[in-house]
Amino acid sequence: MGALVDPTPGDAPERRSTASGMLSAVPGLARIAMASGLHATAWAVATSWRTSRRFVNALRDPEEAVELARELGVTVATVTALGRAVASGTPVPQAVATALAVEEAQLAEADRADPEGASLRDRGAELLERSRDVWQEDDGHPAYARILGDLAPDEARVLMLLVRSGPQPSVDVRSGGPVGKVHSQLIAPGLTMIGARAGCRYVDRVPAYLDNLHRLGLVWFSREQLADPMEYQVLEAQPDVLAAMHSQRFTRVVRRSIHLTPFGAGFCRAALLPDDDASGYPAHGAPEDGGD
Repeated sequence: MGALVDPTPGDAPERRSTASGMLSAVPGLARIAMASGLHATAWAVATSWRTSRRFVNALRDPEEAVELARELGVTVATVTALGRAVASGTPVPQAVATALAVEEAQLAEADRADPEGASLRDRGAELLERSRDVWQEDDGHPAYARILGDLAPDEARVLMLLVRSGPQPSVDVRSGGPVGKVHSQLIAPGLTMIGARAGCRYVDRVPAYLDNLHRLGLVWFSREQLADPMEYQVLEAQPDVLAAMHSQRFTRVVRRSIHLTPFGAGFCRAALLPDDDASGYPAHGAPEDGGD
């Protein structure tokens, strides 16, 4: 079974057609399907053969590709892809059906990305107009709604721990001991008690949770330790930390900390904390040079 082949780099401008352009292509593909042998008649077979030959010729002749695209109401990239599929042995009806499915998927994706069909420049102008409206109500950053869809329930618990209990201690266990810093190797990075303290259901997934929260810009990893050394004494007595420390003859512990970013603190206030919660919460440090 033949398959459609992606257009060549030279077709890149065609692939960047607008949603309205893709919309106009769908009826054109439907017309191709109507004329490409979907009905078992002699006329349809002859039409399918002529259409196949034109698609193959379009691969060698750019002018033929442009003319065929204009005639059928589709993009040149679509004609080129159909030509390659037909040349590889795919029947025209099957190639058209595949192309139609691709066009419909692209159209649906474009509608999801920009349901109103507005251009980026139009949306930018609207955004600037709203910025000049002094009566505009600010319900929080527009990314907050998208972020909620990217969070696991346990990750919400982690955020609530950070906002209510403040920055959390973290330690790295490295080889070499106090005098082996030059050739020290990382044994166990980012060990914390966040999963247990937050009441996470899947404690073993906490490293992945923290990576995702960092990806979303909600937390950051500081190279500095917290002011209270007791936080680390409790952490360093945990089984996983002790196991890493005893895995080699000489090891040392590097103390670090995990904070909410200012953006993350704003997200928690807007999306996770109750509206009537006026409690004062611990402050988090702002990301600085050397932090991640």
